[in-house]
Amino acid sequence: MSGFNLLHLVTKSQPVALKACGLPSGTRRTKKTWPVTFPQDELKKRLTPLQYHVTQERGTESAFAGEYAHSKEEGTYNCIVCGTPLFPSNKKFDSGSGWPSFSDLIKEGSITITDDFSYGMHRVETSCSQCGAHLGHLFDDGPRPTGKRYCINSASLGFQSKKAPASAEAAGEAPTSSKSEL
Repeated sequence: MSGFNLLHLVTKSQPVALKACGLPSGTRRTKKTWPVTFPQDELKKRLTPLQYHVTQERGTESAFAGEYAHSKEEGTYNCIVCGTPLFPSNKKFDSGSGWPSFSDLIKEGSITITDDFSYGMHRVETSCSQCGAHLGHLFDDGPRPTGKRYCINSASLGFQSKKAPASAEAAGEAPTSSKSEL
């Protein structure tokens, strides 16, 4: 049950049944091995300190301070760690929360959800299904038709503009392939 629904029930004077989860504060119910992994020292070099904190230590950025909180540009939001496409810009909306919010994914299965009992409450954590990077949380107070609000940290996202070239070579960067040309 989201905080919004809980608040609604309490303000309507309806009884709310809460049950203890039996897990210490800050723990997760499940741990998973991810298909794509990166050495921690590589991630510390490649990511900014905030990106590392959010994606690897399950942190959060300040509300209204993230790079994509107010972005309206068309394109695709990707995982900052592994590059997996996560959200299309046409599913982004202003939830007033201060973090980028999306009503749907590019493709089902691109995000893994797990129970998060940190800070003495139950939330649904969202992680990249490929590398396990912490993205944010999922709430059930989003717009129709999905009713979902993926509340995501800007620090966990990269952005590929529809206007920008899609390949590294087109962007003027060296290709990352280890094959040599003949």
